Amino acid sequence: MADISLNLNTADGRPLYHLAEEPHHPEGSSTMLGFWLYLMSDCLIFAILFATYGVLGANYAAGPSPKDLFDLKLIALNTAMLLFSSITYGFAMLEMQKGRTGTTQLWLAVTGLFGLAFLGIELYEFAHLIHEGATPQRSAFLSTFFTLVGTHGLHVTFGLIWLVTLMVQVSRRGLVPANKRRLMCLSLFWHFLDVIWIGVFTFVYLMGMLR
Repeated sequence: MADISLNLNTADGRPLYHLAEEPHHPEGSSTMLGFWLYLMSDCLIFAILFATYGVLGANYAAGPSPKDLFDLKLIALNTAMLLFSSITYGFAMLEMQKGRTGTTQLWLAVTGLFGLAFLGIELYEFAHLIHEGATPQRSAFLSTFFTLVGTHGLHVTFGLIWLVTLMVQVSRRGLVPANKRRLMCLSLFWHFLDVIWIGVFTFVYLMGMLR
């Protein structure tokens, strides 16, 4: 097998963070396939968290229940922020397919703003619950609630960091095939978070208010 080495420095010695031509991948390898496998593993994580909440979510330890804590109007607004971000990311992908870098960046920025709004509302909800004494250690219900919703929030945070990173790469290199593929992977991840949140909204908030 031939020895293949890559020079990761420019002529003046500065580090090179982007290759003009991507190295050849073995036949049958696929970035998208690998990312789908990652999403499936993430599905297992959330499945475990949902199952744990399903078992322990009704154990209030004589503490507050969902009816005492949840503000459905606020949660509905938060849900709308995330759903709108999914729509705007779809617009970004349409513009990417047309090769329009500027409008792609615009829709990515709007997506990021909706994502930040979602996180802001979620942090406000957490702060309000803790201020009311509904801390994670108060009951099994609150422990599983904070774990499930917080894990989703962490995923959104990582998605926003990834989004900003890709916007920087697109601004520097344009819509090269590598950036398009990365944007496609982030698209799958972002829509995946939407699906998970719909499950959280239904299973945790709506069904919790009916108990």
